[in-house]
Amino acid sequence: MTIGGRVLKTGMAVALSIYLSSLFGFVTPLIAAVAAIFTIQPSIYRSWQRVADQLQTNLLGALIALAAVRLFGHTPIAVGLVSIVVILISIRLKMESTISLTLVTVVAIMEATGQGWDVAIDRFLMVLTGIGASFAVNVLVFPPRPKRQFNEQVSQAYTQLSLLLRTAISNEMKEQVFRQEKDKLHGTLRKLEERYLVFEEERKILARTKTSHARKLLVSKQMIKTLQKGADLLDVVEEHYFASPSANEWAARFDRQIEDMTKYHEHILLKHEEKIKPNAQIEPEEEREGRLVKDLTAYIMDDPDENKRLVFVASALFEYAYHLRRLEKLIDQVQQRTVSAEEKEG
Repeated sequence: MTIGGRVLKTGMAVALSIYLSSLFGFVTPLIAAVAAIFTIQPSIYRSWQRVADQLQTNLLGALIALAAVRLFGHTPIAVGLVSIVVILISIRLKMESTISLTLVTVVAIMEATGQGWDVAIDRFLMVLTGIGASFAVNVLVFPPRPKRQFNEQVSQAYTQLSLLLRTAISNEMKEQVFRQEKDKLHGTLRKLEERYLVFEEERKILARTKTSHARKLLVSKQMIKTLQKGADLLDVVEEHYFASPSANEWAARFDRQIEDMTKYHEHILLKHEEKIKPNAQIEPEEEREGRLVKDLTAYIMDDPDENKRLVFVASALFEYAYHLRRLEKLIDQVQQRTVSAEEKEG
């Protein structure tokens, strides 16, 4: 089990909120610590957005709580009704993520009002202390680097995909192991999509580099698309290839073509990391692919009903190849424009 940066930062935010609570003379650090836990986010933009939302809804919740205590007292029914009102307002403002902490603020203030207004205000300040501690830790300590994390997950997804594709036609892997590895791949792809959203959000705060960031976003999106097409190929092979009566006859050629595509995919990722020479020829020969198309078309036409399942496999394979070439083209364009921009600045 590995301890991620967000786990460490949550612990540090809690520790800082407790220290600040002691420094400011709060009676208990509990509320500040809870606020710190709710505010940690996976990116600086989301952290800033969460702080802004938390400040608005917590301030509004505090005002409603104080007004409700003045009008109705701090009975259990009053606390419940105010909680309902605060939830509805947060939903209306599209700030659902702040509901939990806002309710903590409401309950803490209404429960403390019987002890005096000073205690109620003190508890609201505890919430602000926890939010501030969390934001400071998130920005200053191990600041989120979604681009690097995205690239690491792309590499992980490719490794998983490559293993499955290279053994798909030959059917060498045990069924249970294949299922486990395939589930891992789909899990990694889901995480990649989530990471892409975080990476995309960075564009909103990178005013100076919006153009270059937009280009990188295009490449990142195509990386995910290409991996998904590889995963689709796996599904098609599993569903259609082995159900085809002539599967064994075409096994070697399909296996060789998939091997070429996975190797090409690996070289593209290496090019993106600038580990391959700029003029290196990494695309596989189209001649072999062309022969496969020609021979397979003629074979299927001889008996379309018997061999039509191979059409699905070939279609998924060529779709994967198409997106690989598109990915390489995008990477070449981005790298060329980056070089041109650096030369102009120099």
